[in-house]
Amino acid sequence: MEIEKIARVIEQNGGRLYLVGGALRDSLLNRPIYDEDYCVVGIEKDNFIKLFPEAILRGKAFEVFDLEGKEFALARTEKKIGKGHKNFEIKTGKNITIEEDLKRRDITINAIAKDVLTGEIIDPFNGIKDIENKVIRAIGDSFLEDPLRVYRVARFSSELQFEVEEKTLKYMNELRQELDTLSKERIFVEFRKALASARPSRFFNVLKEANVLDIHFKEIYDLIGSLQPLKYHPEGDSYNHTMIAVDNSVNLTNDLLIRYSCLVHDLGKGLTPKEEYPHHHGHAAKGVEPVRNLSNRIGVPTSWKKAGITSTKEHMRRW
Repeated sequence: MEIEKIARVIEQNGGRLYLVGGALRDSLLNRPIYDEDYCVVGIEKDNFIKLFPEAILRGKAFEVFDLEGKEFALARTEKKIGKGHKNFEIKTGKNITIEEDLKRRDITINAIAKDVLTGEIIDPFNGIKDIENKVIRAIGDSFLEDPLRVYRVARFSSELQFEVEEKTLKYMNELRQELDTLSKERIFVEFRKALASARPSRFFNVLKEANVLDIHFKEIYDLIGSLQPLKYHPEGDSYNHTMIAVDNSVNLTNDLLIRYSCLVHDLGKGLTPKEEYPHHHGHAAKGVEPVRNLSNRIGVPTSWKKAGITSTKEHMRRW
């Protein structure tokens, strides 16, 4: 069934269907669209199932349906009731408006909707303006309800090459104490997407600006201020060197295992005592443990960890 036909059925039963989220954002950016998410307003769960019996219901916390290879979520509101990423009180109902559903989202560029039938754009938080200005901006202090948003913002900055506005960075810092509630699986998903982007360094630089880089990426944080011999490293400290290395790896390969190996190759320099700067004697061997610790903390694949260890051990070898 075509999406317009689905929207027409919903309309005939008192509802509206909206394209929302990343698909709409990426269409406005002329980026490829891989997944389409829709928000259903004015329809209850039981009615939706009756109208579309072929739809597959998934999700325990709220009603989300798979239909025709696309995702349909009933409009909802969320209220945080505890610490962490999952403790929310969620309400759905036919009286929840599209504006109320958009308000629960994280950043303005993700809080835009398009009526499938009329093409009307709903943009209550000026997300289109932020897209035009290449800015990532939190919708408001509701951003503080979900610590995962810290890594999502850093990842979006990396993928879209957008700047993060100052107040959003402050919100990210306020969530610092809740970051340890996130699972390594959730962190790895955002990290992996950033590593696959055109500028992975933006992910780390945004976390650095928000003063949260040390929570899950301590070994990379420890490279900040780690001085190197100017003759060989005019780019500055080991952190700058690492950011240049991982960004340059993008020009060489799409293989994320290799990109990760470039990212971690110099982690041993973070262990060098300051009195030994700018030299880093034995940093290749010292780097094994930091690579292992980082890899375990963020849950990278075993193959990545092994490649990263090999990278740090062997990168000084003269062939």
